[in-house]
Amino acid sequence: MADAPAFAADKLSLLSELSDTEYAARLQAIRDKEGFICDMDGVIYHGSILLPGVKEFIAWLRQHGKRFLFLTNNSAPTPRELSQKLKRLGLDVDEQHFYTSAIATARFLKSQKPNGGTCYVIGDPGLTFALYEEGFTMSDSAPDYVVIGEGKSHNFEKASRSMAYSHERTRTDLQGCQLVAGGAKLIGTNPDVTGPAEHGIEPATGAFVAAIELATGKRAFYCGKPSSLMMRYAQTMLGTHKSDTCIIGDRMDTDILAGTYAQIDPVLVMSGVTNETNLFEHAYRPYIVLNGVGEIVGPVTPADQRATPAHTDA
Repeated sequence: MADAPAFAADKLSLLSELSDTEYAARLQAIRDKEGFICDMDGVIYHGSILLPGVKEFIAWLRQHGKRFLFLTNNSAPTPRELSQKLKRLGLDVDEQHFYTSAIATARFLKSQKPNGGTCYVIGDPGLTFALYEEGFTMSDSAPDYVVIGEGKSHNFEKASRSMAYSHERTRTDLQGCQLVAGGAKLIGTNPDVTGPAEHGIEPATGAFVAAIELATGKRAFYCGKPSSLMMRYAQTMLGTHKSDTCIIGDRMDTDILAGTYAQIDPVLVMSGVTNETNLFEHAYRPYIVLNGVGEIVGPVTPADQRATPAHTDA
């Protein structure tokens, strides 16, 4: 397992900007929720390493009859692939519990064109599959939409080395520019500018969408977090009221902001990219701050804390 952060109970109250009494009340309020929307990387695992407390958390969700959904901005994998990944990590979670930005994007486009349409896709098969499922076909001849998600077709490796997107675009990116300039609507599965990589970070969907926006003068529409659109879709799948639902994530700029936009209580875990420094950079605040999801299962007391350093790679 990856290392877990080790903030003591009184420190977590300070990070949450709450008194100890207020903190305890909010933690209990989260435990009483009926619906749980959980981010994945930085909350459930780091890459291929399961985080502490996750097995206990999922067992707790099931034991208490909670409704839960894993929500990811990553448009590349299908729910089945995500289910298989958790199985390799020792967790048996059915694919119905996963929702990706690719699925949200396909559902949004279906609402705009109920009879289907055409898309030029720059991304991995998970995105193409989701669009096919909603009745869209792929075309590079005057498509209705240019849809961009995670994928190696952006030439991530070159862009990661140079960070000069305008000089390192692949043929697919250039063609996408031409199609958008020609009238296709530009869609981004999510606005994430960077994402976790094996050796640090790499450019993500938002960076490549921005390149096409700059080249064409057209603005993209994003479907993933922090859009309240994706949150509404997730809440509908859970079948819970927003007052009975929370979102758990490790990023202030996506997970916590998504909860704020959707008026769903956002729970920040310190097991991912957020640390004591960047926690206070934003005008909005999480409902409560935890070391990790395992603390939802039982009381947060000094005895519960692990004497291990925080892991900040997500």
